[in-house]
Amino acid sequence: MKKIYELDFYGKKMSFEVGRLAKQANAAVLARHGDTALLVTSVLAEKAREGMDFFPLLVDYEERYYSAGKVPGGYIKREGRPSESAILSGRMIDRSIRSLFPEWMRNDVHVVATVMSVDQKNPANILGINGASFALAISDIPWDGPIGAVRIGCLDGKLVVNPDESDLPRSTLDLVVAGHKGGITMVEAGAKEVSEELLVDAMELASEAVRKIVEFIEGAVTEIGKEKVQLPVPEVIKEIDDWMRENLTDEIYEAVQINQKQPRGAAIAAAQQRAEERFAEEYPDSPKYIAGVMDEMVKKAVRRLLVVDRKRADGRAMDELRPISCEIDILPMTHGSALFTRGETQSLGVTTLGMIGLDDQMMDGLKIDEPAKRFILHYNFPPYSVGEVRPMRGPGRREIGHGALAERALRALFPEEEEFPYVVRQVSDILESNGSSSMASVCSGSLSMMAAGVPIKKAVAGIAMGLIADGGEMCILTDIQGLEDHYGDMDFKVAGTRDGVTALQMDNKAGGINRDILTRALAQAKKGRFQILDIMDRTIAAPRPELSPNAPKIITFNIDPEKIRDVIGSGGKTIRGIVQQTGAKIDVEDSGKVSVAAVNEESARLAEKIIRDLVRDVEAGETFVGTVTRMLSFGAFVEVLPGKEGLLHVSEVSNYRVPTIEDAFGIGEKVLVTVKEIDDMHRVNLSRKRLLGQLDELALNPEFAAQIPAERAREERYSHFPKGGERREGGHDRDRDRGDRDRGDRGDRGERGERGERNFDRDRERDRSRGFERQRGGDFEEEKPHRPARRFERERKN
Repeated sequence: MKKIYELDFYGKKMSFEVGRLAKQANAAVLARHGDTALLVTSVLAEKAREGMDFFPLLVDYEERYYSAGKVPGGYIKREGRPSESAILSGRMIDRSIRSLFPEWMRNDVHVVATVMSVDQKNPANILGINGASFALAISDIPWDGPIGAVRIGCLDGKLVVNPDESDLPRSTLDLVVAGHKGGITMVEAGAKEVSEELLVDAMELASEAVRKIVEFIEGAVTEIGKEKVQLPVPEVIKEIDDWMRENLTDEIYEAVQINQKQPRGAAIAAAQQRAEERFAEEYPDSPKYIAGVMDEMVKKAVRRLLVVDRKRADGRAMDELRPISCEIDILPMTHGSALFTRGETQSLGVTTLGMIGLDDQMMDGLKIDEPAKRFILHYNFPPYSVGEVRPMRGPGRREIGHGALAERALRALFPEEEEFPYVVRQVSDILESNGSSSMASVCSGSLSMMAAGVPIKKAVAGIAMGLIADGGEMCILTDIQGLEDHYGDMDFKVAGTRDGVTALQMDNKAGGINRDILTRALAQAKKGRFQILDIMDRTIAAPRPELSPNAPKIITFNIDPEKIRDVIGSGGKTIRGIVQQTGAKIDVEDSGKVSVAAVNEESARLAEKIIRDLVRDVEAGETFVGTVTRMLSFGAFVEVLPGKEGLLHVSEVSNYRVPTIEDAFGIGEKVLVTVKEIDDMHRVNLSRKRLLGQLDELALNPEFAAQIPAERAREERYSHFPKGGERREGGHDRDRDRGDRDRGDRGDRGERGERGERNFDRDRERDRSRGFERQRGGDFEEEKPHRPARRFERERKN
């Protein structure tokens, strides 16, 4: 039977509907917050898994594109593997609920949160945690809940519960907290260098809001909650337990104090082997049981060592760091690299610079108009880093989660696009691991980017804290290693600069954590973070002023959006030609912003010049080195800019009288010209002879210097032609004839004069048909264009 439970939560309505959907699951809830809705189901397997040494909980977070009114991209047009945001949301649900299941439970539990509606205002992942809590609480699945979850923002210095998605970009804090009445179970935060005091205040506010949700769910459980199923408790073999306690307790206690990870593991394995050999005949199926007892004994030994004896396995004080070393420029051909080693944890950070629009990461999620990512951090955890053998596949949920945490820590200091027009991909390869590899990734990433010349505002360091509480005693540990992390009650990771925290993550199994504990833990983490920053600063204290020589050179500029088509060309022909000619990468945004990237600045500048020339207009008085593209009887067409031609009339070629344009140029030749005028029909008329008196001056300009020798040689060649209508000795017969004709008495020409007159009349009629009036001095006088003139203009353009 359908039933809806509603909660007025800080001015917004949150509701949970049961009894209508997915009724074959152990429990199903349609959770709503505003117009965001998720279907959350929980299912328990009937039988326990044999041979399992951990609780098999699986949480899936399914994003449906219809929830945001979107069609999936790609060829198949359906949802595929989960997005990174979906994986991170599923991990948050898992971390919030896992610690409340019985440790001995081996029945599979599957929680599925399906996003069915997104209003772009209320976050679906927070609602998913609350929906999972409601579904598990009212189901018959053994679980020590309920829990609640909230997001805390800081807007204009004021803490806000569950801010709208649109407010998050201007919030200095994005804190997600999940917990129960006894305390906090999960914390995930990104921040813009906020203080530790603000974080404590935010977590206290979150705890207060969480209690309201928990009380609300408890009310629903009393009304419709099912009785929890009684699962069989694992068998206890008292004889094995007693023998191992009597014979191995001291040996295990000594083993956990061995400093190095692998020798310590070998000593514990040897103790376990003794127990297996002791009961091999009497209990042939006992090895898995013995392994479970051994794990519990190691846990007790570690907690006794820390809480009672106040000692750590490697001999450090509670607030002491492991030995740290930093190196940069490890790899010669990368844009930036750094090696950060802390104890037996080692991260190789590598920075690669890319181009906006081509190398940034497009986010194909449920958000509308989600911007592409300019900063990407990928975390890799190969099996050799822990001395294991297993196949290497794609990144798992743990790798994605650790990478997201390190990325969040560094993103707050990443420069804006206006200051640094690059995409940065940061990779952390974990080469060795014994605790806190995600925080080592923060340190190696900061060092690597500085070495690459990325202008990050400040150095960032990360540290992992631990907490163990036992028998009323408690200790807070700085820079925990794997043993302390595995058997501790709290894993508390903090990253930031000297001025504040940029990322925080906490998983807690200890129950209640009050303000005093939080304050002490954050203060101890701050001290350790500052010590790490001191060591990092001794290696590199600030970003290098210049980018790596191997990094691409990127130039950004703006063009008129109306002229983007001139850069792209028909079917992309023009831009492909520029890429082929220069070797540069080019990205043109709809706003008219152009980004050019190349392996060297020379190629980038060449591509920039070509693009700028494509979109700019020719102006009178400008000088160019053009290319002869075609020739007519009266002159040559010269391309001065890509796609822009002008007419160089034969009379403007030289101070000498060039007989025909073919005598002056050939197709494809370079020629130095100036723009004489742009007429009323926007036709460009060029001149070469106007520049002949300026060759010495132009030779000083790098743009024209290479062409000057060719122009001097060309003018020397032209000097054999007549000048000013006079014939040079030895000139061409045709020039001599023309000179005789021009010098002769036009009233009494003779045979040669008559033929010249006929030729003149013929040429004049031809030019009139093209819209020009020929005069006897050889110049043209433009008439009003008519039909033949338009034909000539088409010919001229072609």
